[in-house]
Formats: sequence, C-alpha cells, structure tokens
Amino acid sequence: MTSRSAVHLGRGLVLGLLLSLGCAQVEPWERERLALPAMQPEPHPLHSDLLDHVRRSRESGAGGGLSSGGGCGCD
Repeated sequence: MTSRSAVHLGRGLVLGLLLSLGCAQVEPWERERLALPAMQPEPHPLHSDLLDHVRRSRESGAGGGLSSGGGCGCD
C-alpha cells in the first residue's frame, strides 16, 4: 500500500467515524414530533391532489400528468 492510498484510507475512516457520531437513538417521547402531518412527504394530500388535477387539466399533453388529454392550455 502506498502512502497516498494510506492517507485516503485514513481520511475515509475518520470521515466515517464522524458521520456515525451523528446517528442517535430516538426516544419514544421524541417520536411524536416525527409523526406530525407536516413531517410527512406530502403534508396535505388533499391539497396536493387538487393542485395535480389543476395542472393536469391545464397542461393537457405537455407533461401535466401520466396521461395526455384535453385542456384549455391557458395558464
């Protein structure tokens, strides 16, 4: 092993050690904050569905949704 690869290996080990220090056990009383609707990938699914519907109808066939179709095309 050359000295250059040993330096890279050492840096990688130090970086891995530092990154592993950021991991923490979440206590049960702390989990309630993670379960809030605002922490979900889509915090307001009904609002997102409405916006998706509007985009699909306005964009018609230009990437507004999964299917192409009609629409006024006005923005």
